[in-house]
Amino acid sequence: MSEQVEGRDTRSRIQAVALELFTEQGYDKTSLREIAERLGVTKAALYYHFKSKEEIVESFSGDQAARIEKLMSWAQGQPHTLEARKEFLRLYAESMLETQHHRIMRFYERNQATMKDRRGAKDFRERMTGMIDFLVDEDASPAQRLRASMALFTLHACWFVLDPDKISDDERMKTALEMAYELIEG
Repeated sequence: MSEQVEGRDTRSRIQAVALELFTEQGYDKTSLREIAERLGVTKAALYYHFKSKEEIVESFSGDQAARIEKLMSWAQGQPHTLEARKEFLRLYAESMLETQHHRIMRFYERNQATMKDRRGAKDFRERMTGMIDFLVDEDASPAQRLRASMALFTLHACWFVLDPDKISDDERMKTALEMAYELIEG
């Protein structure tokens, strides 16, 4: 990769490689030097885009947050119907499939001790609560709230539970969506 390549593509490649290394080795055990080496660039070229590991995490967490915020904005304009809830789940699943969302979730899962008190993790928990709120009525029972949270968890868990050698990403998401729909239908 040329050190002079600029723009979104380079930023995305840095995010992807950093995410891979943070997940494989752990956030604390990965250095910017290792990220630069894996990319085939100098540390100076990496610094042009990101000054620290924290900035890299903030960037991919921020991108993810923006996608969820966009989805939540869409949800605010929707009627509180089962069809709208299913569409919300479908759009969320589609977003996960099109982005690195499942890799980011795996990163957070593998680096819980390091990430749990960071602002991005707290913000994500708040966004998840907002998504659950959309998936249930205001007077929802604890069981209904739990089913709604499990519907979202199903969309996340399919990336960790279903063997990628035995099922395609599209099949994985289709299966998870079917389960999520069953959960919110009660």
